[in-house]
Amino acid sequence: METIDFNTLTGAAADRLHEWLTALGAYLPNFVLAAVVLVLFYIAAKIVKRYSRKYLLRFNTDKTISGFLSRLLFLIVLVAGIMLVLSILDLTGTVTGILAGLGIAGLALGFAFQDTAANFMSGVYITFRQPYAVGDVIETNDGITGYVIDINLRVTKVRTFDGPVVYVPNRFLFQENFTNFTEHGKRRLRLACGVSYGEDLEKVERVTVEALSATEGRLEDEPVTVHWQGFGDSSVDFTANIWVEYAYDQKVFPKVKNDALKRLKKAFDENDIMIPFPIRTLDFGIKGGVRLKDEAGGLVSEQKSGE
Repeated sequence: METIDFNTLTGAAADRLHEWLTALGAYLPNFVLAAVVLVLFYIAAKIVKRYSRKYLLRFNTDKTISGFLSRLLFLIVLVAGIMLVLSILDLTGTVTGILAGLGIAGLALGFAFQDTAANFMSGVYITFRQPYAVGDVIETNDGITGYVIDINLRVTKVRTFDGPVVYVPNRFLFQENFTNFTEHGKRRLRLACGVSYGEDLEKVERVTVEALSATEGRLEDEPVTVHWQGFGDSSVDFTANIWVEYAYDQKVFPKVKNDALKRLKKAFDENDIMIPFPIRTLDFGIKGGVRLKDEAGGLVSEQKSGE
């Protein structure tokens, strides 16, 4: 049985450790330089992102586009720094291998993360074509309504009127229909109402137009209109229509609606125009068509005759 020469083993380990330390000493300046370069490029990328966004906004570039371009410049500077660091570490061959591997991995990840890729491409399209922008009021196909507060490469942030922020994947806003309430700059307000069948409809129309014409906040260049809808169960139904401004961060719409509703109710009260309660007609008897008085009288007669 062979015996282990500990002196030989210790000497070999010492030689190997010496080689590692020598190699580390040789590469240590490169490691330090690479670390410094990486930190400097990261700081430079942050500075480029901040000031590029600032100057793009100064040149009246849209907030969405300026935000996208600033993030893109940040990534470009950071990637350039990483490539330079690999070059300093004498890993140019590794870089080529990494790029080749990324091509294969990208193909595989493309199938695995189709939704993420779709959101990214949709974000790029939305950023430059701008079917909506930061500050617009939109309603998604799922019924989410609110202000757009941010658009990034994956999601659009929508702050609802109740306060919570909803993250909507960009592909849904790219592939499905949605409503942009702000783009046109104005919006029609519809007030649904009904009046009694006994009212003079021409008088109702005249009073409605006069009352709503004085609504605060409505657009003066758009006339107030009344559209009769039809005969309801208890009323003749109509909608009164007025136009209001609906620009960025506009909160006029609910105020105008409240004012218009109060003015219409007050005008109807002053002109004795009745907004009827629901009316129900009860028929009695086996075949119906019998009034309550007649049915009650018949029951009383039957009771007396039975006595």
